[in-house]
Amino acid sequence: MTMTRRLAGAGIVLIALMAGTWTVCATVLFTDAFPPEEFASRRTRVMAQIGDGAAIVQGAAEIPAYLKFRQNNQFFYLTGVEVPRAIAIIDGKTKQTTLFLPPRDERAERAEGPMLVPGPEAEKLTGIEHVLPREEFATALAALNEQGRTLFLPHRPEALGAGTPESSLGHAQKSLDDPWDGSLSREATFIERVAAKAPKSERKDLDPILDTMRLIKSPREIAVIREATRIAGLGLMEAMRAARPGMFEYELEAVCDYVFKKHNAQGPAYFALVAGREHAYFPHYHQSQAKLSAGDFVLFDYAPDYKYYASDVTRMFPIDGKFTADQRELYTIYLRLYQALMSAIRPNATATQIHADAAAKMDAFIASHKFTNPKYREAAERFVKSHREARRNWVGHFVGMEVHDVQPPFETYKPGMVFTIEPALTIPEDHIYLRLEDVLVITEQGYENLSAFAPEEPDAIEKLIAEPSQEKPALDKSSSPRPETRTGAAVR
Repeated sequence: MTMTRRLAGAGIVLIALMAGTWTVCATVLFTDAFPPEEFASRRTRVMAQIGDGAAIVQGAAEIPAYLKFRQNNQFFYLTGVEVPRAIAIIDGKTKQTTLFLPPRDERAERAEGPMLVPGPEAEKLTGIEHVLPREEFATALAALNEQGRTLFLPHRPEALGAGTPESSLGHAQKSLDDPWDGSLSREATFIERVAAKAPKSERKDLDPILDTMRLIKSPREIAVIREATRIAGLGLMEAMRAARPGMFEYELEAVCDYVFKKHNAQGPAYFALVAGREHAYFPHYHQSQAKLSAGDFVLFDYAPDYKYYASDVTRMFPIDGKFTADQRELYTIYLRLYQALMSAIRPNATATQIHADAAAKMDAFIASHKFTNPKYREAAERFVKSHREARRNWVGHFVGMEVHDVQPPFETYKPGMVFTIEPALTIPEDHIYLRLEDVLVITEQGYENLSAFAPEEPDAIEKLIAEPSQEKPALDKSSSPRPETRTGAAVR
């Protein structure tokens, strides 16, 4: 006889597989990414900014495939609840939150395990004051309408796994413009339905409030991003250890996938960018179908989605395990320019100030360096010029719940901001493209480079590639001798 009992306090299910035998299963009914008070603090900050209004946020729908459900970012940010089609009302007047959940689906529970349902247990687990059946949302909305309360709703299309604000907006606009589609985003449809049911209520966009909050990460958020970055670095480093001529790009990607999964990542934060030869010239090349040959210089840009937070790390390395003379020279030139930019980053500085300081340091390097190839000097000078004349108000894209995280207006870099630097050095006529990328968090004193442990110096890269696999023996390349390195080849 099979019996199920839920422990309300821990979200763990005890299942009797046979009479008298109990097994503990880690069926999590509420996220373990953060404790309930982290989400409650965020809702309190929303309440402080909406006055007597009410914020209404809907969760993602179920996935029409045999894939794990992943909540959309705005809803997860405020609730931590991973239930499809949930709705939350955050009331600025009463200073309380009401969560509306679908009713218990016994058939689904028999197949997939217990799920969070309305009631006192859900209130205790989530820290949300009221957890009611979803069908009661209409009554709550009608009450807000009668009071003429202002309603704040997300307007931007939801971002799910590997999504970004720009990709979500772009997809929604293309669908709307498509004469054979014309569909609205779920957010636009929801706003229309709310407007029809609450005509007395003014509607405002909640996204600017949430985006400003998300710009500065809490210590708990930084800890999760640090772990996502650690996993990214471990995956990239293991792929470098496994690298050898004759492998396909997708094989290196698979090594990283294994490491991500081993460390409990939900999936990728973005598609893997594994590019050999001229493929590296295309910044978002992701076909991963080419066979890597001796002399190839590989760009590897990949990171996991870990507990709803992303990272973004890039390294480049020779597939042979040894830099050719040309590869080493150009890569080192780029690395010193890259390090000059990194050394200019500091708290309370504008992007313009950082670019200007970096350009001055880059100029000093170019003046002292003996270039053996005039194309390399020209490439370096173009690189410096792009920073000297930079007019953009950012140094690199922000990282958080999305790999290209929300970027509300800001003036200076403040402690708690997390972003990457990824400037590229190119020689267009030769299809040469070099890029590194690190994840930085601004601190009171300066910044912390979360990905610094992943080698960037040529000697350290060569040493790493020579190491045996630290994962499964199947990844160890020691039984496959490395072909002789081709010498004199240009950077590929």
